[in-house]
Amino acid sequence: MSKRSTLFIRIVEGKNLPIKDITGSSDPYCIVRIDNEAIIRTATIWKTLSPFWGEEYNVHLPPSFHTVSFYVLDEDSLSRDDVIGKVSISKEALAAKPQGVDGWLNLTEIDPDEEVQGEIHLHISVLGDGDVPTRLRCQVMEARDLAKKDRNGASDPFVRVRYNGKTHESAVVKKTRYPRWNESFEFELEDATADSPLSVEVWDWDLVSRNDFLGKVLFNISRLQSAQQEEGWFRLGPDKPKHSQHEGTLGSLRLQLRLRDETVLPSSHYQPLTELLCQSVDSHVNGNWPDLIMLIDETTTAESRQEVANNLVKLFLGQGLLKEFLDVLFKLELDKTTEPNTLFRSNSLASKSMESFLKVAGMQYLHRLLGPTINRIFEERKYVELDPNKVELREAGCTGLHRTQTEADIIQQSTTHLQSYLSELLNAILQSAMYCPLVLCQVFRQLYQRVQARFPDPEYRKVKFIAVTSFLCLRFISPAIMSPRLFHLRDKHADARTSRTLLLLAKAIQMIANLDTLACCSKEPWMNPLQPTIQHGIAQLKDFITRLVSCDDAEDLSDLQERMSLQCGTMEKEGYLLLHRTKDKCMPMTSPFKKYFVTLSRDTLSYARTQHSKKSSFISLPKIKAVEKVEEKSFGSANVMQIISSDDTGQLETLYLDCKSVNELNHWHSALRKACSHNTDTMSSYHPGVYKADRWSCCHQKDKADTGCDKTKHGVTLQEWYDPLDPDLESQLIYRHLHGVQQVMKEKYLELKKLHENEEEQPEKGQKKTDGVMRFFSALQDLHNSHLAVEEEERSKNKNNFLLELQT
Repeated sequence: MSKRSTLFIRIVEGKNLPIKDITGSSDPYCIVRIDNEAIIRTATIWKTLSPFWGEEYNVHLPPSFHTVSFYVLDEDSLSRDDVIGKVSISKEALAAKPQGVDGWLNLTEIDPDEEVQGEIHLHISVLGDGDVPTRLRCQVMEARDLAKKDRNGASDPFVRVRYNGKTHESAVVKKTRYPRWNESFEFELEDATADSPLSVEVWDWDLVSRNDFLGKVLFNISRLQSAQQEEGWFRLGPDKPKHSQHEGTLGSLRLQLRLRDETVLPSSHYQPLTELLCQSVDSHVNGNWPDLIMLIDETTTAESRQEVANNLVKLFLGQGLLKEFLDVLFKLELDKTTEPNTLFRSNSLASKSMESFLKVAGMQYLHRLLGPTINRIFEERKYVELDPNKVELREAGCTGLHRTQTEADIIQQSTTHLQSYLSELLNAILQSAMYCPLVLCQVFRQLYQRVQARFPDPEYRKVKFIAVTSFLCLRFISPAIMSPRLFHLRDKHADARTSRTLLLLAKAIQMIANLDTLACCSKEPWMNPLQPTIQHGIAQLKDFITRLVSCDDAEDLSDLQERMSLQCGTMEKEGYLLLHRTKDKCMPMTSPFKKYFVTLSRDTLSYARTQHSKKSSFISLPKIKAVEKVEEKSFGSANVMQIISSDDTGQLETLYLDCKSVNELNHWHSALRKACSHNTDTMSSYHPGVYKADRWSCCHQKDKADTGCDKTKHGVTLQEWYDPLDPDLESQLIYRHLHGVQQVMKEKYLELKKLHENEEEQPEKGQKKTDGVMRFFSALQDLHNSHLAVEEEERSKNKNNFLLELQT
């Protein structure tokens, strides 16, 4: 049995943001933090006060997290980015709304006294003569992960202890976020002041300006007198919040958040439910009525459809029935469709399942298909604009020393650039039929044949092609062109100029995918210059689909299953990074990083000077002890991580990786954490700094073998399309959804049963069908009872632990 918390995050849009640039606008983006760890950076939306992001993430969290915060900033190319405001939501607020948070939240001013983080190690004891307490002693040992308040990326912390109107202060420890004091303070304890709290505050000392608040902890004296002493690490909290002078004037952020805490039971508990779902798909293959899949399709709401589709795709992939499952959904969708022009255009379970399938099975294909064209657009960074209302002459520049380009010149050049990009992409699509994954070909052939059988009339001869392009082009290729970073085609978001080029290219692909030669540019006549290329592309796309659906059935899902299975481990991740490896070496004063091609595979992390180098170094994943981020002041970069591993002799060595952005850092960080999630011999503490000048830069300790000044963090990871399959987790997620709609499913089943009672069928077949559905509801109830038993056992265990603490 295991527990897991997952937070779904959708950053939708902002509105009424304040002006931060001299142009009368702003260039906003968001940073998402879990407690004090930045995990996500959205795209920058240029020149707007009402940005739309529409970015979605699933984040796996440790049970100990406290707050998720969204910071909105204005990007500046020449100076430090301006902070606009933030939205913070506590774990308790998210847990109180199981259905999730969805709405507009006002941005609030960032108060430095509330921007606190870290923990402090204290030992507080009550001393006295005999049984009468007379003195209160507070021993201040150390602190970790304090907020950085100085420009050098650190702070100069000291402690201020207050009680009963008296104050003691510790020494100042310079330039660190991990100070060690080991000082003790005593106060006289009086009965009259038993209600007065003991306050332990941490401050950043400043020579010129006022000291900065770093957080505080309050202790109840009555409780201390009962317990006699208290020792441990205590989380620093903020000071009393101040009333913001800008409340309501910083704009709003629309967010969709949903926190899910899952208790995953052993496999045997899910087996009956999984078998019944598989039998429902098998019954469809044998020509029978697919009861359960139809019930799930009919009762899944629009809000949960994407999540349910993702879970079902992974569940049936693990069972080797993914093609059959998708075929069931195709048939159900076609049975409900009377107008061919609307086929698969809604966000149905079939459409969402196909989107999920394409990401699971087709991402490597997508990268090979789009990579060269996308990279070329980013590298060339041409100014491209076809809409006369949006042409900006100053953006285009001059053709020579004395001649400024006209609007007609810009449109002509833009047409040439777009035709070049579009022709290159269409040729790549046509050639990709040779390397398209077989499972994609087989699923598209199923779809093609189903649609052809449903609409056989000559007037509908294009519908079978459009069914394929609606998924492949409109729901896969086009979104990847518009947002290449979300599909891992680029490490960074596109700037405003490149974004416009990508948007126009995506529009052209959408027009081609509609396969309408006459109406391709009717809605946007300014796209007419591309019409010859678009018409030629329609013929190319039809040819491509004909070749795509003419695949062989010799192979099955085994390769995809092996690649995504739990036993297979982490799917490969690769790319160029800056690396430095240290082994019994002091850190050099100059930059130690060199460029390497890094590959994360099933068992190893390897790196070489080029992608095709024969000579490479590697680290065995089971020997990795910790994967953690490095303080910004260590290398002057906020995007450095460290991998601490042991060699064959048991000696520790550290590999530092410098990433290009916070998003690249977090993707590698998450991938490595998940790849090492089953390692047993891991470290509980580490140094977030580096060892140079005979001491650790983080805590100033001189012993290189010091165990570490911060605790390792294993919890926060980003969910990715290439994550290995976890059959028990997928079964649990499906169960949770089905249990929530169980009553609706029962009502829908009775309704569908009446519709099918008049059909001619053998009585024993109808009895088997009813028995299967009843066993399905029985399996749901058994799983529910198992969860109740686990919860009761946990409550009993917590109660016993609490009673034991009281006795102690």
